[in-house]
Amino acid sequence: MEKAYAPYSQFAVSAVARGESGRLYVGVNVENAAYPQGWCAETGALAAMVMAGETRLNEMAVMASGEAICTPCGGCRQKIREFADPDARVLCYGPEGLRATYTLGELLPHAFGPDHLL
Repeated sequence: MEKAYAPYSQFAVSAVARGESGRLYVGVNVENAAYPQGWCAETGALAAMVMAGETRLNEMAVMASGEAICTPCGGCRQKIREFADPDARVLCYGPEGLRATYTLGELLPHAFGPDHLL
């Protein structure tokens, strides 16, 4: 989280994508003064995974501070769905450790995915 660029919200988030190969890909949130132009940590992790040549995701871990469990936002849930099946695990961490584990299907039920376009 220390690498996140969050000067406006002060809400640093990091994410780690585990590709099908088992390799880990890290991302952090990067804010922008034009708020919609920033990107989430999950987006960075997925981009790193794709740049490394992987297109299948086994699980995603997200870490943030604060009282509430930080799950991926709606847009990130859809981005994760592009590369993962509904049974992929999403692990939610706080500084003290693992707070909750969900499946992508629990976080994004009835998702639209690549299989809808076949």
